[in-house]
Amino acid sequence: MSARLLMTAGILVFGLLIPILEVNETHLFNPDWPPHARFHDAWQLLTNAGLAALCLWLVWARGQIALAALIGGWIMASVALAHALGDIYEGYATYEGGTELTLLGLPAAVAIPLAAVAMFAAAVAIGRRGMQTE
Repeated sequence: MSARLLMTAGILVFGLLIPILEVNETHLFNPDWPPHARFHDAWQLLTNAGLAALCLWLVWARGQIALAALIGGWIMASVALAHALGDIYEGYATYEGGTELTLLGLPAAVAIPLAAVAMFAAAVAIGRRGMQTE
């Protein structure tokens, strides 16, 4: 798979998949959440959508795989870090009372972002290998 396609797949996780999963009654429109928490969710979704658009432009218009991977990797690795630190601030990657889908022993809400990080790393490696053969 090409570096650009791997990047696009990873970018679509935070630019499209996560918003699809969060714009509903369990997150953005959750009546049990304080309005301030919903504000932060909207802010995060809009920020990530803008960064996804920037990353797609970097990948497809500028060919800057490494920079886009750094931005996307930071966003997606932050999900795993937030999960790891969840006991400190009592925040969790899964919705309370919901069913928890797991992949490789991790909540899907953590495993999928980590898979995106792996895609970004692979894209950078493929991009570097392609530059060495030119």
